[in-house]
Amino acid sequence: MTNHRQNTHSDKNMEQIRLTAAASRSLPEYGDGLISRALIDAAEALLSKQREVLEANAKDLARMAPENPKYDRLKLTEQRIAAMAGDMKQVALLPSPVGKILSETVRPNGMRLKKTAVPFGVIGIIYEARPNVTFDVFSLCLKSGNACLLKGSSDACDSNRILVDTIREVLQKHGMNPDVCTLLPPGREAATALLQAVGSVDLIIPRGSSALIRYVREQARVPVIETGAGICHTYFDRKGDTEKGRNIVYNAKTRRVSVCNALDCLIIHRERLADLPAVCGRLADREVLIYADEPAYAALTGHYPETLLQPAVPESFGTEFLDYKMSIRTVVSLNEALEHIARYGSKHSECIVSESAEAVRIFERRVDAACVYANVSTAFSDGAQFGFGAEIGISTQKLHARGPMALPELTTYKYVIEGDGQTRDS
Repeated sequence: MTNHRQNTHSDKNMEQIRLTAAASRSLPEYGDGLISRALIDAAEALLSKQREVLEANAKDLARMAPENPKYDRLKLTEQRIAAMAGDMKQVALLPSPVGKILSETVRPNGMRLKKTAVPFGVIGIIYEARPNVTFDVFSLCLKSGNACLLKGSSDACDSNRILVDTIREVLQKHGMNPDVCTLLPPGREAATALLQAVGSVDLIIPRGSSALIRYVREQARVPVIETGAGICHTYFDRKGDTEKGRNIVYNAKTRRVSVCNALDCLIIHRERLADLPAVCGRLADREVLIYADEPAYAALTGHYPETLLQPAVPESFGTEFLDYKMSIRTVVSLNEALEHIARYGSKHSECIVSESAEAVRIFERRVDAACVYANVSTAFSDGAQFGFGAEIGISTQKLHARGPMALPELTTYKYVIEGDGQTRDS
């Protein structure tokens, strides 16, 4: 009986995937004007359904302990809903990348080659307790001519359901096939079907923990772009400005601890240990627990609350805390800081605080990460903050896309060749 139910669920999931694949082929007929109007209407519909969305979100929140690091990501507020709607409107107003001529050449025989941006087709997103991802993904996919298959977690099932229902209602109102945005069930069977949907799904992007990303990478038969996992460092150089460092560390750590661009490890030059209490002072206001190596622990003792200060252990480094926790590592040189980042970083976002132009130049050149900052908080690793409208994720790999992935990154290209009867000699 159990196998029969699993097979039934699998068949239903595959049917939904096939419907979305079929719907994706109708997207070129709609045109950018219609797509933009639909996105703006979807943003307005979200605002008009704010009460119902918050009620659905409250059901999800009731099933999760507030101390869970995912709780903040799961939580929707009036302010966050307004931001979701604002990002969608911004995406609607951006130029579509579809059809853009990336390059054009004419061969000696008169044959014209045009390298043209085109959608991937069907993009699958597997994500955890982040209902805002639902609207971001839909807006970016539709604007770039892609259909989307959304596979959220059970933690956010009520929130995701009302958001996708709202989207599909707007699509139908505009005469568009609602299957260009499909929410798959939250169970593992749907994830398996999505990951193995060769021929129906063109690309899968996971959004969530390192465990989720690893699972998707290992199980997928469809191409994957890895995003999300962020083990982020800020290096306070021997020539760092104390006030800048204090503000950057506080912002990067405490603005939102549950996001991938939050600070996990402060690296400090040994010559600046006397300034460490000032650099970390504001963190105590948010009860940030610090795991400090021996020199940093000694420098903070008596200057930082004893209950929030612990000796670092090996596991303190290379950990994405997603919580009011961070580690501190003391180094004797910029090179040692770079070695620490190379060993423990996730190639997401790294920062240097320094007034030395030479140190900044070396850091920017040698750090291997999608986003490298000099005297700026890593909290800015975000598509909207980069002026992209929104993001479908922050890619930490190097093939196809890197950093915040927005509209251009959701296209591939094809060659269009035009001529006047040219043939090739044998």
